[in-house]
Amino acid sequence: MQTTRLDTARIRAARRVIDPIFLDTPLYRCEALEPVLGCAVSVKLETANPVRSFKARGTELVASLLAGDGSGAVVCASAGNLGQALAWSGRGRGLDVTVVASRFAPAAKLDRIRALGARLELVDGDFDMARERAAAVARHDGIRLVEDSLDIETCEGAATIGLELVDTVPSFDTVLIALGGGALATGVGHVVKALAPEVEVICVQPLGAPAMTHSWHRRRVVTTDSTDTIADGVAGRRPIPAVLDDLLLVADDAVLVEEASIIAGMRLLLDHAGLVVEPSAALGIAAILEDRDRFAGRHVVTIVCGSNVDVDAYHRWVGAASDHR
Repeated sequence: MQTTRLDTARIRAARRVIDPIFLDTPLYRCEALEPVLGCAVSVKLETANPVRSFKARGTELVASLLAGDGSGAVVCASAGNLGQALAWSGRGRGLDVTVVASRFAPAAKLDRIRALGARLELVDGDFDMARERAAAVARHDGIRLVEDSLDIETCEGAATIGLELVDTVPSFDTVLIALGGGALATGVGHVVKALAPEVEVICVQPLGAPAMTHSWHRRRVVTTDSTDTIADGVAGRRPIPAVLDDLLLVADDAVLVEEASIIAGMRLLLDHAGLVVEPSAALGIAAILEDRDRFAGRHVVTIVCGSNVDVDAYHRWVGAASDHR
């Protein structure tokens, strides 16, 4: 039987390394959403922490390992959230952190990376161009390159969310996970399939950034030339083969959702849960909106994975959504 790169015992051990401020995040049934969506919905709130996303679960592991082996510097590419998380984790361990990002990334994410003390380098392209530049910096400077989803720590850190989910009562029967590079989906998916195999794992990606979903369906890496989505946190063009291999083992389905559904999901989370979220965090709600019949009568958990959103853009999107309700 094939196995993923992840290890459940290591994931349990990771909880002892990650700062408790990022662990045991709120998980609750959101009854106000249920009349609109037609199913029982619980939200796992990965935004109630100092970096407002799940990414620090992984960067805590990375930074603790680097500090332990005497490494002084590290570089990563980021759409914004990983950079903040690595800056936060590195600052507490005396690491020199460089983050390479697109200059088109949300200003709020870039400002926060700087505020956390990391050196920020901007490229005139998208996330995949930032990945190339970060790799070049690592080679030139002889420092550790952290690659989200490829580095197993980023997946196993995210997988601790799965441990918290499978320990819950009452149980749920479906989990909806935002799909970008794949760390969150493979991490949570691995734990759910290992410990609660009856739960359906469904990954959700924007129609405008479909590379990993197309790859999952075709069982081989499919790249795209561009992306076109407001969900910047999941907007990759080039899936990593090893991550796809893991995803094929743990995901039951991968679906694509339209931009209008993502915006409607953000609005529902604001109106009915009081949550301001970035587009990637509304993908699960968007999936329910687009296929109510599939989820009718189920108990669905959706992971609200980030809330680092540009305020002006948020008002444009959600304001437009409210105009058409």
